[in-house]
Amino acid sequence: MTVRSLSTAVEARIDRAARRLLDAGHQPHRPVRVFVTEFLVFGAKQAWACAFGALLLATMAVVHLTVPAAMRNDVLTIAAVLLQVGMLVFGLETARELRVVLLFHVVGTVMEVFKTHMGSWTYAPGGLFVVAGVPLFSGFMYGAVGSYMVRVYRLFDLRFDRYPRQWLLAVVAGGIYLNFFGHHFVADARYVLLALVLLFFARTTMHVRIHRATLRMPVLVAMGLVAVFIWAAENVATWAGAWSYPAQLAAWQPVAPTKIVAWFLLMTISVALVTWLYPALPSGRADSAGSTGSTGSTADSRRPRGARAAGDPRLPSSGPSGPASARRESSAFRDRAPLG
Repeated sequence: MTVRSLSTAVEARIDRAARRLLDAGHQPHRPVRVFVTEFLVFGAKQAWACAFGALLLATMAVVHLTVPAAMRNDVLTIAAVLLQVGMLVFGLETARELRVVLLFHVVGTVMEVFKTHMGSWTYAPGGLFVVAGVPLFSGFMYGAVGSYMVRVYRLFDLRFDRYPRQWLLAVVAGGIYLNFFGHHFVADARYVLLALVLLFFARTTMHVRIHRATLRMPVLVAMGLVAVFIWAAENVATWAGAWSYPAQLAAWQPVAPTKIVAWFLLMTISVALVTWLYPALPSGRADSAGSTGSTGSTADSRRPRGARAAGDPRLPSSGPSGPASARRESSAFRDRAPLG
């Protein structure tokens, strides 16, 4: 089973409605209209992938403004649970995606307990749903990252060129996770680990399917952009009092930009977890049972050659241009790249 087969019924209905709207009548050929269409679809998919995290962040802001401080931890925990249940009940998330969220939840909560004990950051006291001084809603923040990762992987039908070997990535990701604990006792190795990540992904590109356009982007750029976005969301969360860094205890101030490095390293752990559960597929093949941890510029990751790549449905038909051929190309991707 591949990631693309995990669309929910709600997503399938949204996808059909969106494609009817986008494919209605004459297909846009003017560069400006094509750009606007692809840009809007890109934004819609990103918003859909961020649904859980955005709702959780909005809840933090509302709770900060409306709920007494002594009750905020429990209210946030209950709200996070209701959001997660609602995502499943209303078909916004699949049960298999929930497993990814729960895995991120466990990994994040373990680190939260240790980090708060070491004084890296603190939570407001009080509440019933607390483990070792850490409110349970904290794990949902890591779950939000996992939710985004697995959904964006599916919605954009991601494919990779020169993806690093999975076991090497797992070793580095494990080292990053251990360094979050170990740097309190031994030398901090984050910049050594950062250099390894940059080395492993230096030549890795991903193919991002939007509507009809497929963009190529270096994986390092994508990871960096997501890290910056999480840092921006962290500023909102700390302003809302979800937690506080030592420098914010007297009065709130923006989170130091150096935290982007920590989030970038966390993105490496996230990529390793997601591609462990959903193996990274090479760009040259739609489905490959043996594609886990593909490396280098192999025959499967290069552009297919000859005989239209044996009828590869990912390639547009070589027939005449115009609305009919555009519709054929669109239908070829209908089940492969849901608009979400």
